[in-house]
Amino acid sequence: MSTISSFFGLNTALRGLLAQQQALDVTAHNIANGATEGYSRQSAVLSASEAMRVISPGPNTSSGYLGSGVEVQQFTRMRDQFADLQFRAQNQSLGQFETTSTLVGEAELNLSEPSDTGLNQLLGKFWSAWDDLSNNPESPATRQALVNQSQLLTDRINNLQSQLTGVRAEAQSQYALLTGSNGDVAALANQIAQLNASIKAAVSSGGQPNDMLDRRDAAVDKLSKLAQIKVTDLGQGTIQVDFGDAATPLVNDTTVTWPQPLVSPGGQLGALLKLGDTTNAGTITAYMNDLDGFASQLASSVNALHPGFFSGTTASTITVGVTAASVKASALGPPAPSGANDIALAVSKLRGGAADNAYANLVARIGGDARTADQQQATAQALVTQATDRKQSVSGVSMDEEMSNMLKFQRGYQASARAMSTMDEMLDTLINRTGKVGL
Repeated sequence: MSTISSFFGLNTALRGLLAQQQALDVTAHNIANGATEGYSRQSAVLSASEAMRVISPGPNTSSGYLGSGVEVQQFTRMRDQFADLQFRAQNQSLGQFETTSTLVGEAELNLSEPSDTGLNQLLGKFWSAWDDLSNNPESPATRQALVNQSQLLTDRINNLQSQLTGVRAEAQSQYALLTGSNGDVAALANQIAQLNASIKAAVSSGGQPNDMLDRRDAAVDKLSKLAQIKVTDLGQGTIQVDFGDAATPLVNDTTVTWPQPLVSPGGQLGALLKLGDTTNAGTITAYMNDLDGFASQLASSVNALHPGFFSGTTASTITVGVTAASVKASALGPPAPSGANDIALAVSKLRGGAADNAYANLVARIGGDARTADQQQATAQALVTQATDRKQSVSGVSMDEEMSNMLKFQRGYQASARAMSTMDEMLDTLINRTGKVGL
């Protein structure tokens, strides 16, 4: 006499139906989220149900184990932690170089070199105006042309300094927006802390909050572009996030500590700090100092030959200090001999000298920094693309694979349903037809 229930096979088939149905549900979830940002492919892990011990009747009693079907052990999230680390490291570099490339590119664009409106052209026309004065030292029109050309030059110097100041202010403004109380850092940190709380509650009740884990990882990924981060697993589904070189963790379980002072955090914030720094260590400030040096060199060299021609010794203050009537072509006299042009000739010979070299060095510096930043951004973008592809190879949804899984689970469901129908027919025969004539 068997110790196995007549309904045992029916239960086994039912377990198969339910397991294949759940696997199909997971496949449908993957397909629906194939284009969802930050979504990680999920998989239903099937395992054999606990076997049932069977004792055979009779004098030579023996026992064995009969399989009881299949069940879903867990729903796993396909994620590679090493790939995440690589992506976040490269994403931080991309944020830094991308921001540097953009703002240094703005500074280079403001130079307008080479062009007819660039300082180099205006500086050349300024020296040419002194050449013209040396050839026509007594011409009022030539003197007026020199003054006009000098005003164009100083206006362009003033304007360029103002534009560089604007680029620096833009960097400071972007940093303030990102790190403010309603900025991206605070928003992402609060989102991570809230998800920590929800994930902890789900894990403690035996759940698998895969979608919440995806949302948290997506927030951490976005945070990694802003500064260097370090993620530590605290257990029970929660994490700690260290941000930049802040003294206290940005997120510790469900606690957010922000704002905090940052010095060299890396990422987009690190680039903005360096670009917006008003000390000599600041990138844009260094350009402005070089422009001041050019303006000072130009004013001092010309004023040494024609006192008072320029007033002001910085890029923001330099102006023309003479009128057409007060321009001197010669230091002789008064009255100056007809055709005397010693000052005009001496100033014209300053062409290609220290002032020109100072401006050329500034253009080369900004241009070199812009090219370097562009190259670094291109390299970082390529590395981020590679890291993203590596992540997607593990976490991304492949429609071909999901369709294959769908067919596999569909066949499994149909087979389990067929087994259940067969068991039902057997039970119907046992219960309703046993003992009838003709069986």
